[in-house]
Amino acid sequence: MCGVRCVRKIIEEIKENIKMSKPISILGIAGSLRLQSYNRAALRAATQIAPEGTTVEIFELDGIPGFSEDEERNPPEKVVELKRRIREADAVLFVTPEYNYSIPGVLKNAIDWASRPYGDSAWSGKPAAIMGASVGTIGTARAQYHLRQVMVFLNMFPINQPEVMIANAHERFDAEGNLTDEKTKEFIRQLLQGLVDWTRRLEQQGGS
Repeated sequence: MCGVRCVRKIIEEIKENIKMSKPISILGIAGSLRLQSYNRAALRAATQIAPEGTTVEIFELDGIPGFSEDEERNPPEKVVELKRRIREADAVLFVTPEYNYSIPGVLKNAIDWASRPYGDSAWSGKPAAIMGASVGTIGTARAQYHLRQVMVFLNMFPINQPEVMIANAHERFDAEGNLTDEKTKEFIRQLLQGLVDWTRRLEQQGGS
């Protein structure tokens, strides 16, 4: 016969199974406005190869004005939408080019907007993953490491591996921007699965 403690244990197990089976939503943000951007193409590929039960939704950064502290308590509608979408998502996927050894201004600008005003950051506590594409051989490594530094203050929790640095991107996408390199697709799959597993783990710890 199952007593009160036994019933409680069963209930907790049921709750945990429900939590582990719920869909995971990932907000994908590419740090480029260029229409033929390899990073935007890589993000589109991620939406197509996400793990079962996972959705990757894209937020475009075009239309966000330069950050001004004078406007942070009355932000433009696009920023309001960005913060809402971040908060609704279970995790965030950044796909960043590398400009001058760092992340693009358009991405840093969006990060700044969504972190303000002080005490109202939409980023805090979010699991995250990073990838990037470049026609060079380094594959945005320096930009990714710089973004990790930014995420320390944002109180985000990025996964460390796998590192997806898509070098020689012009050889891995076709003329229409479709990712054709199977090895790169597999790296992205592993990154997304790692992000899903990490997100569930953090949710489990938060509910314990």
